[in-house]
Amino acid sequence: MLVFVPPHPLVKHWIAVLRSAETPTPVFRSAAQELGKILLYELTREWLPTMDGQVMTPTGHLADATFVDPTKPIVFVPVLRAGLVLLEGSQTLVPSSVTYHVGYARDETTLESTCYLNKLPSRLDKESQIVVSDLMLATGGTMLQTVQDLVGRGADPSNIRIMATFAAPPALQRLNDAFPGLRVYTGMIDAELDERGYIVPGCGDAGDRAFGT
Repeated sequence: MLVFVPPHPLVKHWIAVLRSAETPTPVFRSAAQELGKILLYELTREWLPTMDGQVMTPTGHLADATFVDPTKPIVFVPVLRAGLVLLEGSQTLVPSSVTYHVGYARDETTLESTCYLNKLPSRLDKESQIVVSDLMLATGGTMLQTVQDLVGRGADPSNIRIMATFAAPPALQRLNDAFPGLRVYTGMIDAELDERGYIVPGCGDAGDRAFGT
């Protein structure tokens, strides 16, 4: 597995804002959105399919041009509910995309997740480029189930990218054991989980903080 933590000052800034217990819900949500834009930019840097052409400039001259191929939309899979926040605003960076939602509820006793919503298509093209977003990769259970479902519907693990604000070693190890070819883009890797399965130091319950619940 390849795990990318962009070494950018703005990444560090937004992570600090997300960590602070004093950050109110609107600012927390905005910080996650801004971080999502940076992560998606890094994720798509050498990944988006392109096509060459020419454009006429205002000076009346033809210029060579490279466009993102609109016939090959990126597939976004936000994990509800927190995964929605990372994609708010960031999807405007990608000219062509489709979005399929999945929702999971975590059992606070077993720390395992149960799917309550699945809007994935019955079959996915093996060539589909897929971005799965969630704010936190803690135990890895939810993300593992999501990736397994995507692969079961035809997706190629090498064409799947995971985007998260925070990640912890247990989740990364679990995903690596199942799908060694995955790539993860995250704002920060924290050292451990507490007894509740929360990332430490982390930012608390990211979903609750993002939606004010």
